[in-house]
This record gives sequence, C-alpha cells and structure tokens, in this order.
Amino acid sequence: MTDEKFPPANNFPAGYVPPKVWTWEPGNGGAFASINRPTSGAQTEKPLPVGKHPLQLYSLATPNGQKVSILLEELLAAGHTGAEYDAWLIKIGDGDQFGSGFVDVNPNSKIPALMDHAPKDGGQPIRLFESASIMTYLAEKFGAFVPSETRARAETLNWLFWQMGSAPFLGGGFGHFYAYAPIKIQYAIDRYAMEVKRQLDVLDRQLANNQFIAGSDYTIADMAIWPWYGKIVLGQAYGDAGTFLDAASYKNVLRWTNEIGARPAVKRGSMVNKSFGELSEQLHERHDASDFDTKTQDKIAQSTQTTA
Repeated sequence: MTDEKFPPANNFPAGYVPPKVWTWEPGNGGAFASINRPTSGAQTEKPLPVGKHPLQLYSLATPNGQKVSILLEELLAAGHTGAEYDAWLIKIGDGDQFGSGFVDVNPNSKIPALMDHAPKDGGQPIRLFESASIMTYLAEKFGAFVPSETRARAETLNWLFWQMGSAPFLGGGFGHFYAYAPIKIQYAIDRYAMEVKRQLDVLDRQLANNQFIAGSDYTIADMAIWPWYGKIVLGQAYGDAGTFLDAASYKNVLRWTNEIGARPAVKRGSMVNKSFGELSEQLHERHDASDFDTKTQDKIAQSTQTTA
C-alpha cells in the first residue's frame, strides 16, 4: 500500500519502505556496528578483576562513566575515606561489556557498573548499574552531595533524572547522527539539534538564578550533567558540534561549566578509565590516589622508554 502522505520516493534512501518485521544485519549501527546486537546476555566467559578496595568500578571515560568517577573523587576530596575505589577499564570497542563477569553486574551491558563489597548493612555485596542509581546510592551511603532536606533533595533528583532522560537525545540522537552515522541525514540532524538547543536553553534559564543546577549547593545533579552538556559548551564533544549548536552562546551554562571544570576532583575523575585523547589525561586504571601522579599513560610511556 502506497503511503500518500510520505511517498517512498522521498524516503532516504529513495524508495525505502520499512519491512513488516525488522531483522538485524551485521553493519547496522554506523561507527559502533561491530558491538551492536539486538540481543542481551554474555557473549564470552570473562570474569571481572577485583582489587583491594570495597568499591569496584568497571567503566570507561564516556560522559556516563565520568559521572561516577567524578563523584568518587569528590567524596574522597571531602574526606570520605571509605569511598576509595579500584577502577577497571572496560573497552567497549573490544566487547568487554559482553563478558560474563560484567553481565553479572550489569545485565544491560552498559558502563558504568559498580560492586560494593562492603555495604552499610554488612550483608552480601551489592551490584549497581545505571549511573543515576550508582550516584544516588553512593551519595546516600556517604551522606554527601545530595541534600537531606525534603525540597532540596527533590530538586536535586529532579535534575539528576532530567539528565538521564535528556542525554539520550544529545548522545544517541544528535551525537550519533551528527558525528557517527555513516550518512548525513538532514532531517535527523535538524530534529536532534533543535532538541539539544532546547535542552541547553532549559539549563541556561535554570542557571541564570542559581549557582549550581539544583540551587546553591553543588550536588550529584551537577556531576551528572557536566560531562554531557559542559563538554558540548566547551567544544569537546562530537567534533565541531559546539560550533554547530552555537553552544557557547548559552552564557550561564558556560559560566557553570567553567566553574565545575576547575574543581580538582572533577579533573581527576574525568581522567579515570580514559583511553583516548592526551596521554597525560589518560589513567586507564585507578587503584590509589597516587596513580594520578605516576600511572597516567604519558608516565607509563616515559617509564617504558627509560627501561627499553
């Protein structure tokens, strides 16, 4: 049956008509086709390593991964020594997220994932997946970066979950079609660019009268939103997407972005499990605070050259 409102001749590619039943073919997914599948579950038998600390983070320094490592570094900076953690690099390009050990922690096979081997109740280890769940759990465990007062807490969680609902339009929508899709589709780019600019306007209006996202206090909401929207404003995401979106014109977001980015714990947290970019900013694994001084990739490269 011909669709008179949307004739197939105008589709892209021309003549394309969605089949009655979609079937997966290798190659679907653009830049990430090699790791995308329409099924879940473990694909390989691969146990996860476990270090010396109760908190074991399995992650990669994507925006979602950075949220949790930033929070852990902020907790340590605030004096919560129980937040010491081991961070293990999950190479999603190699399919590490489909190993049996990782799937046991996160059946959705997405980073980040966390195991707490010393929960407050003293019982069995707790697995945590989905970054907002991990952040809320850690903030509540240590009584930090989430307000206890009812209204302030509600506002913080409003913005935390705003980020969880909004970022897929930024990353999976705009970022995918602008930077990663094998073809440029104007309709898709226009649609998601409009939505991302609307989201930036939401943030800009909120930050016009507030120092931080949820008010006067720095919270997990700031830590969750900054790796996504701060990076766009700074021109550090999806190539030249910041210019395309005129992201720097959102002055209140830019002010907030620079303030958050200047925090030492944010700088450290952004480096954890990072395997791309400047070598001096890559800390593939983190097991001790001293690793930032001795085990970044530039230091490891220097050590290798010295001993060669």
